This record gives sequence, C-alpha cells and structure tokens, in this order.
Amino acid sequence: MQVSLIDRWRAWRDRKLASPAFQRWAADFPLTRFEAARRARGLFDITAGFVYSQILYALVELDLFDRLADRPLTAAELAPHMGMSVTAADRLLRAAVAIDLLERRGTDAAGAARYGLGKLGIAMPGNPGIAAMVRHHRMLYHDLDDPLALFRGELTETELGRYWSYAGSADPAADGEERVAEYSTLMSASSGFVAEDTLDAYSLGEHRCLMDVGGGEGRFLLQAARRWPDLQLMLFDLPAVVERARETFDAAGVGDRVQVVGGNVKSDPLPKGADIISLVRVILDHNDDGAMTILRAVRAALPVGGTLMITEPMSEVPGVEPVGDAYFGLYLLAMGSGRTRPLREHRAMLREAGFDQIRLVRTRRPLQTRLLIAKVA
Repeated sequence: MQVSLIDRWRAWRDRKLASPAFQRWAADFPLTRFEAARRARGLFDITAGFVYSQILYALVELDLFDRLADRPLTAAELAPHMGMSVTAADRLLRAAVAIDLLERRGTDAAGAARYGLGKLGIAMPGNPGIAAMVRHHRMLYHDLDDPLALFRGELTETELGRYWSYAGSADPAADGEERVAEYSTLMSASSGFVAEDTLDAYSLGEHRCLMDVGGGEGRFLLQAARRWPDLQLMLFDLPAVVERARETFDAAGVGDRVQVVGGNVKSDPLPKGADIISLVRVILDHNDDGAMTILRAVRAALPVGGTLMITEPMSEVPGVEPVGDAYFGLYLLAMGSGRTRPLREHRAMLREAGFDQIRLVRTRRPLQTRLLIAKVA
C-alpha cells in the first residue's frame, strides 16, 4: 500500500513528539514551554477526571451549591452540615476550589477562609436537572469499573441497562408505574434546558399541532404550550409514561389542549393529525434498525409537507467531540442500546425514511442540543 507524503510526515512527527529527549527540550524552550505544559495538564486532567467528578458528586450530595448560593461560609460553619471534621471539610472545599466549583471569598474575623460558588458551580443552584444527572452517574461509574469488559461485551448485565429498561426490552410497554417512575423523573428533570434551546432556535408559530414522540412526562410540550397558546399538542409514549404526563398537563392547566396516546413507537402506528413531530433525545437511544423504524413511523403519521424536528447530541461536532463521541458513546454502550451519530448519518437515514429539505439549525449549546429539521418528501 502506498503511503502518502502527509502520512509519512505525520509518522515522523509522532516519533519526534514521543521522544523523551524532545519532550524535555520542549518543556525548557521558551517558545514551546507553554504548549508543553498545556498538553501535560490536559493528560493529567484525563487521568484525574474520576477524582474531579467525585468531588462534584460529594458537593451535590451535601447540597453545598444551594447552601452557598446565599452567602459564603467557612469550613467550620459548614462542617456540622457536612457531617465531618473541620479539617476534612476544608480539604473537600479546597479541592472544589481547585477545579472551579467553588472559590475563596476572603476570610472571617479569625482568618478562616470563606467559600462561595465558583465559575462552574454558579450554574448548579436552580438547575435540579444537573444535580439529578450527577447523582445518576453512580450507575455509569459502576458499569465502567472494567471498561474493557464493557467494550468486549463480557458484562451480562449493566446498571444503566437495568435502569433504562425500555431501551433493551422486547416489550417496553409492559413496564409498570414503579419502573417507569425511576427514569421518567430523571428525563423530565434533565430536559429543561434542551427544550429551551430547541424552542429558542425553531419557532412553532407557523404550525398547527405538535406531537412529541417519546415525550416522557411532557416537559417539552409544556414549554411549547406556554410559548404558543394556540398550538394544539399530542404526546405519544409508553402507556405508563403517558399516565404520568396527564397529571403534569392537568396541573399546568393545559390538559384540554393535549391529546395523550400510549403505545410502543416501534410496533404501534402513531396517531395522525399533527403537522410537526418532535423526537427529543429519542433516536440516539436506539440502534440503527430501531431508529429507522421510528423514522418511518413518523413519516407515516405526517402529511405531505409535514415537519420532523430531531433534537439530540450528535457525534463529530467540532469543538465538543468529547461529549458526543466519548461521554455519550460510553453511556449508550453501557445502556445497551443506541449511539450518537454524525450529521451525515442522520441525513442519510432521514432520506431513506422519506424526508427531504433537511437542515441543521443553530442552537445555543450544541454540546447537548443539535437540531435537525426535515420535511416529508
């Protein structure tokens, strides 16, 4: 096989950069010192990533972000609430400062450091979905205890596979209220900013009726209902899920505008009547055959000229590759179903399902929310 000039150059570069002698020189030379230090820090941060995540988890479990939202406090003031000695509390607080979750805010009269919210921690109060996901990650960490076993398919069962039971179930509609409640509440809590970013990016003002397929407890539809009072709404999800959604809509005073239908999207036909259908973080939960089944079901439910809206994280997104390809890649592997897909694969699947005029709409936070709009051909 012929090797191109650029590949030969890359092979030479890799050998040079991997040389211990070159690395020592780069760390000392003024023009390369900063880049060498940056790369060393980046590698160390990957190595220490689990430690950092556990610091965050500890602060979430202790409700320290909410406690510090009102005013900064010292380790001595926080220690009784944290259930630990002042020395141990100060160690945890200092660790949180080091990764920008907290920051020091001067000292008290005795000279003890006060701690307040840092530039990363400031996002935590008022966003219960973030804290819910942090707590939820205990299961992911358990499944990643032996990552090679996970990749090799040697785990007979995973924590995430049990939690998201619908993903690998032959009959997801059979899940009862207790089972559904576990994951529906988490999905609802974590979907607020996704719904906000999606509806900020694409207006539903020209549409008559929106059906959210796989819409859980109705968080997305509820935000749409508040923004467009004349919009009619439909929700399709598993029977036990939609019963919980009915309560949400009634409590919000929009129950008379929402038609709720229970079923299995991979085996039951979708109801007709909507001119736009949304799939919010649905396609990535399914392997290719299941995803195509859902897309064809949506195509069959829409009229000619109808609109499909897909909102979910994707892979190969410039600047946020670690989210789509690393985090969600392993999360969905542990879940036992689905994968993130690059834009080109989404386009190909949509065309195969009978859609055209496919376009990517810019969103505020593409690391979590990418938005595709397509029309029925």
